Amino acid sequence: MTVSSYTERPITNADAKADETDALSVPWSRQRPKRGRVSARVVSAVTILAVLAAWALSARLQLVSPVFLPSPAAVWIKFIAVVRDGFVDATLVQHIVASLGRVFAALVAAIIVGVPVGLAIGTSVIGRGIFDPLLEFLRPIPPLAYLPLVIIWFGIGEPSKILVIAIAMLAPVALSTASGVRGVSQERVNAARSLGATRAQVIRHVILPSALPSILTGLRIALGAGWSTLVAAELVAATRGLGFMIQSAAQFLVTDVVVMGILAIAAIAFVLEFIIRRLERALVPWAGRE
Repeated sequence: MTVSSYTERPITNADAKADETDALSVPWSRQRPKRGRVSARVVSAVTILAVLAAWALSARLQLVSPVFLPSPAAVWIKFIAVVRDGFVDATLVQHIVASLGRVFAALVAAIIVGVPVGLAIGTSVIGRGIFDPLLEFLRPIPPLAYLPLVIIWFGIGEPSKILVIAIAMLAPVALSTASGVRGVSQERVNAARSLGATRAQVIRHVILPSALPSILTGLRIALGAGWSTLVAAELVAATRGLGFMIQSAAQFLVTDVVVMGILAIAAIAFVLEFIIRRLERALVPWAGRE
């Protein structure tokens, strides 16, 4: 057959589809079948149910003495009794209100002090030189270490308890604020300055809104630190509070009250975390999408 006698056969639609199929026949070019996506909430629910089932099973088989590990039913019965009749001269609601009051008072104090300190660290070399060493010195110290000193200085009243919790919350708020300020886009700052904005206006309208996601993250971390410090703070001449209730029950080996208090703290912390996450979505919907 010569070149002049060769004629191409016209390509039909079937041939084009066959060529396309052959071209996509390699393993890395084939489309993977879509699998059903599993929700994280479903996995979390299954995990919690598995833990509760293991707890109930170990209590039923008496793998651990009920003195050390009461059953979920015993904890629930004690929960109803404490809600109705109280424990150590206060109901569960009164203990929760007392603890929430201390934690929120300390959180407000940490925000009032920590956010300006973080702004100073992030925007000023002098502020960084003054506050950064103090925070780095204060941050690794456990609350029980400076609790006796706070008692000596401020007595055994409510201010000492709030101060101990606020000190534990201060470093996360300040450092998160400073991190958010340092992460602000320089183009936005320059654009605001080119439009005639003063330093105060740049901080208020550019730096603070851009650093708000980091500030809210710092609040979440601070709440966790505050709840962990609450038990230590309520050791000092407290008459109400979840930490006081747990410590009083532990002295008399009332383990079901101890477990109930731990679960109450965990539930309250979970609700506060959920509220802050919703607040973050409402205030900074652009966070993580830039």
